[in-house]
Amino acid sequence: MNFLRLPFLVKLTLVVVSIIGLGYLLALGQSILAPFFLAFLMAMLFLPAATFMERKLRFPRSMSTMTSVFIMLMILCGIIYFFTNQLSDFSKDLPHLQEQFTTVFNSLQHWVSKTFNVKVDEQVDYINQGLNKLLSSSGVILGFTFGIFSTGFGFIIFFTLFFIFILNYRRLLNNFIVTVFNERHKASVQEAVNEIRIMTKKYIFGLFLQVIIVSVLTSTLLTVLGVKYAILLGVLTGLLNVIPYLGIFISLLISCFIAFATSTPSTCIYVALGYIAIHAVDGNIVLPFVVGSKVKINALFSFIGILLGEHLWGIAGMFLCIPAIAIIKIICERVDDLKPWGRLLGEEQKPDKKKKSYKISKNITLKEMD
Repeated sequence: MNFLRLPFLVKLTLVVVSIIGLGYLLALGQSILAPFFLAFLMAMLFLPAATFMERKLRFPRSMSTMTSVFIMLMILCGIIYFFTNQLSDFSKDLPHLQEQFTTVFNSLQHWVSKTFNVKVDEQVDYINQGLNKLLSSSGVILGFTFGIFSTGFGFIIFFTLFFIFILNYRRLLNNFIVTVFNERHKASVQEAVNEIRIMTKKYIFGLFLQVIIVSVLTSTLLTVLGVKYAILLGVLTGLLNVIPYLGIFISLLISCFIAFATSTPSTCIYVALGYIAIHAVDGNIVLPFVVGSKVKINALFSFIGILLGEHLWGIAGMFLCIPAIAIIKIICERVDDLKPWGRLLGEEQKPDKKKKSYKISKNITLKEMD
């Protein structure tokens, strides 16, 4: 079979046009593609539970799917109730928060003026006016927070329906992917699909565990330091930590702001040091041992992915871009012609690097994942 060989510039033009066209389609189909991809990730997370119900409990496919949906909706309602309750308490304390922040900030202003003999009255007045407007507008703060965690009733409806369809028709979708290729490649395609499905499931589950671990560590740190709304800030940090580098920085600023307004300025320093320690633990222990190194994305493409995700799908895109890049990396590493792209997306591999292991007890040993 003779293949048409195109000049390099023609190939490059086709690739660029394809990327632009794909990006346009992704932006155009945001209202459908964003809940579909989130539903796919959640379906991979609930797939072991659905399989267990079908094989061990002898549930029909439809019953196992609806049971999984019920469990997922219960968890979602619990999360919404938690944030609604916490934000309600936060909105009630906004006037007190404003007063305390103003007092602390004025004291800091006088200390700076007295110590360094710097006249900053006009600048501080401007900052105070801006902060007073920000703190007095509880609707803006609550609206922004809800905008992060909720994208509307329609999004939830589409997400739930896609979740049901993906779980219920997963075998049909798997057979389509396998049969769409040539018959002689059927066995290798099926093997690749199975590997991708297993790796994706492990990655999503590891990401879920990472959110829980970071949330617990942060909540414990803030509780020990006496920072108000410690649990709310801890859960927020765990969720924002899904966004590499940028997420932990945003949560650090929010926590330092609350600590500064409700406690002493020195507490902010302890909070910042604690966040740095948690980030170090997350990067050197949680990620290698829970998520694994095969789906780890390097900092450059993580940052590019965050910018593209925010541009295409807004805040939802910032959360979904990293799992999307990880799945693309998994696919590229299992297709011969795309392996260089898979290596480009991942971290630099050291051939002689040994896996880390920590012995917790006589019978429990933590080993670094692949």
